[in-house]
Amino acid sequence: MAAYVVFTRERLRDPSQMQVYAEKAGPSLEGHPVKSLAVYGDCETLEGEPIEGAVILEFPSVAAAKAWYEGPLYKAARQHRFKGADYRAFIVEGV
Repeated sequence: MAAYVVFTRERLRDPSQMQVYAEKAGPSLEGHPVKSLAVYGDCETLEGEPIEGAVILEFPSVAAAKAWYEGPLYKAARQHRFKGADYRAFIVEGV
């Protein structure tokens, strides 16, 4: 069953850290079965607090999504995201 990793950026804090994150996050996807469905496109908040941006990645399964997220390349990248902005991130199974 497909799984979707969703990131919502709540607040940018350090653009320089986010630049490093961007340089490292893309290459971390190589070799993983992933499809980018949305990457910081125009976004309209319908409910709740507004967000600054969103990313939606499709993987063939939760296990495949976790293999990328917990992999060494993305672990190295995400440390810069943690320093650079406030995010919410989750995995949701498709139907």
